Amino acid sequence: MLLTIAAILFVLWILGFGVFHVAGGLIHLLIVLAVIVFIVHLIQGRRVV
Repeated sequence: MLLTIAAILFVLWILGFGVFHVAGGLIHLLIVLAVIVFIVHLIQGRRVV
């Protein structure tokens, strides 16, 4: 689930960076969110209960 959200955010970042070159700060915020979600996914995936 989290990996899917990270992939969607990454695709939106690519589209925003290439197509909608108007809101630069918001576009880079998407990639930061995608990286954070991906890191959270890696941390949660390694827990063994």
